[in-house]
Amino acid sequence: MEFREITWDNFIECIELQVTEEQKRFISSNQHALAEAYIASKEGQVIITFAIYKDEKMVGFLMMYYDDGNGNFDYSSYGVFKMMIDKRYQGKGYGKEAMIYAIEFVRTSPHGNARVIELTYKPENVVAKNIYASLGFVETGNKLACGEVHAELVL
Repeated sequence: MEFREITWDNFIECIELQVTEEQKRFISSNQHALAEAYIASKEGQVIITFAIYKDEKMVGFLMMYYDDGNGNFDYSSYGVFKMMIDKRYQGKGYGKEAMIYAIEFVRTSPHGNARVIELTYKPENVVAKNIYASLGFVETGNKLACGEVHAELVL
């Protein structure tokens, strides 16, 4: 597994990645996510986007952020905004492998130290919930206004 930057060379391929029809209710398009990343980075947020490759094929997309907690380590975090595997490559363990790779990446502190990795998901997205739980993410009991569940992994 390898993470590569989104460039003009792989941008179109990245935005053409798709989840299954059933999963579309859980996640926005990669095009939408990259637009959000552009705006957030213009506002000074640290946004991290990668195309996910396996055996030289683009199989997915990852979007993360880093928040230094305004200098307070207790509130510092990396967060996963979006992680998706294209429908053609699902069922091969790539989602879990990508999350393991993302955790390893964060542990190198590429943008600074953080206390946790956090993420959210819709409670009915059982596949995502099971992957995250198997990697040590624990639900915090906090729910977003949109109904998503908040979970974190202490680093």
